Amino acid sequence: MCGIVGYIGKNKRAKNVVINGLERLEYRGYDSAGIAFSNDNEIVIQKEEGRISNLKNNIDFNKKSNIAIGHTRWATHGVPSKDNAHPHKCNKITIVHNGIIENYIELKEELKKLGYTFNSETDTEVACALLDYLYKDKKNINLAIKEFQKLTKGSYAIGILCDDDLDSLYAIKKNSPLIIGVNDNENYIASDVPAILDFTNKYITLEDGEFAKITPYNVHVYDSFDEVVKEIKQFEGSIEDINKNGYEHYMAKEINEQPEVFKKMATIYIDSSSDNIISNMPDLSNYKSITIVACGSAMHAGLIGKNLIEEYGDIPVNVEIASEFRYKKLFINKDSLVIAISQSGETADTLEAIKIAKEKGCDTLAIVNVNGSSISRVVSKVLYTKAGPEIAVATTKAYSAQTTLLSFIAYSLAKNSNDKNKLSEISSFLNDLNKLPIQMREILDNEKYYKEIADHISKNNDIFFIGRGIDYALCMEGSLKLKEISYIHSEAYAAGELKHGTISLIDKGTPVIGIVTDKKIADKTISNIKEVKSRGANVIYITTDELSKNGDFYDIKITIPKTNALLQPLLTILPLQLISYHVAKNRNCDIDKPKNLAKSVTVE
Repeated sequence: MCGIVGYIGKNKRAKNVVINGLERLEYRGYDSAGIAFSNDNEIVIQKEEGRISNLKNNIDFNKKSNIAIGHTRWATHGVPSKDNAHPHKCNKITIVHNGIIENYIELKEELKKLGYTFNSETDTEVACALLDYLYKDKKNINLAIKEFQKLTKGSYAIGILCDDDLDSLYAIKKNSPLIIGVNDNENYIASDVPAILDFTNKYITLEDGEFAKITPYNVHVYDSFDEVVKEIKQFEGSIEDINKNGYEHYMAKEINEQPEVFKKMATIYIDSSSDNIISNMPDLSNYKSITIVACGSAMHAGLIGKNLIEEYGDIPVNVEIASEFRYKKLFINKDSLVIAISQSGETADTLEAIKIAKEKGCDTLAIVNVNGSSISRVVSKVLYTKAGPEIAVATTKAYSAQTTLLSFIAYSLAKNSNDKNKLSEISSFLNDLNKLPIQMREILDNEKYYKEIADHISKNNDIFFIGRGIDYALCMEGSLKLKEISYIHSEAYAAGELKHGTISLIDKGTPVIGIVTDKKIADKTISNIKEVKSRGANVIYITTDELSKNGDFYDIKITIPKTNALLQPLLTILPLQLISYHVAKNRNCDIDKPKNLAKSVTVE
């Protein structure tokens, strides 16, 4: 991984398009970049370690080319280096590759016996050599690709150039995202639509096991046997959605987009004229249990959903890290619903978890942001968050959108119940929902205060978050946001567990962020905050205006508006996002592209 762009066209702007597309994919994270293009019917490869700008500065854009493939790489097999960077060329075949060829070691040994030598440590060079060998054997690139699919194990999205056919660009997909962009007299391949939005918003989605032959005028897609007819889709967003629009960082832009994202989702899923209010929502009341599978921030959103669905929907909910779900004994059946949460809809572990759930006979539901993504095509039901493209690696608006949909699910379940206490508790939901974007904006407009807090803690090496219940779930997301963009060691702890070992980590001046928004356990959490304060912690106390207390148990207090319990997490998370952003900014971190992280984790 991480980003692929390819071009073939009559307009001979291949190098410009590919470099532009790679720059659009920078948000995915990478440590090297490269491009292969035709020059007088010969393939020229240029690649550099580090930023795309290093590569761009060495390319002669005055010499035009009709075909090119490019790649940004996050090191998986082999260290970041020029030799390990893509593209790789072996005799007549040149490729770029996302994913992992799991059996590359065995293939490499066989290819060595056939006389092949290797200059890199990558599985990609092995894939390139294998394609070259099969092409020499079959004398036909289509047949070589089909045989390649049979012999390789793992995941891949591959762009291919063949010296004998530089009027065509080839692409293969299995368990790694790849789309084909469509335009007049030129076509493209890319890992994601934003890479080509400067040129077209029309695209074709490749399914697993399919491959394509692409010319400037035609796109031919094949499965294992026959050519298949593909629908040309149109991307819903615009180029403005992937620009910074005056913000210094994409993350800042996306934090500030959350009120509008919420309003958009309310328009789609809320019908105030209906007695139930929630529309376009599947009935989940007949399931005996729900299992949520997700990774990272999406898993933290799932923990919010667990709290809300169990409290208001009376259905037991289990939240599983998708990578663990795949390898454990599972207690799910036809009466279970498995919900997959993923921003990209391409998260490899989550996708595989859903496939396992379907094999077990479970109904499946996806909460994803990308229309037509792999996960959305596999599940029984899908709910789209409609958050728009999210460019910053550290998610903010997509996390809030996922949490919003889970709150809508919990409300829908509560509304259909006969529990008068629950119905009374949620009776103000519609009114609170209409106020929420205004309350969100009030918090976001107080950014100066959060910057001051960030100034107060950004030089620390350890920061802790404590809370109970749903506040603990928020602590986990706040801690992750801080550590992934500022590189400060940060941990979230259930406040009631402090005396079971973790309080030993508190030294004089250690920042502790304590969250108190649940009225039922507010006093208990405040008691825990007092425990860390008495041991010298520098306490940042986050609470609602309803629960706010004065005292000597905190150093800084953040007061946010009280709203409906189903919606409260959407307000509570905002200060945590803003503090993390400003701490990272103070530490001169690469906020949109944190080290070692990728936006879409498409390998296990």
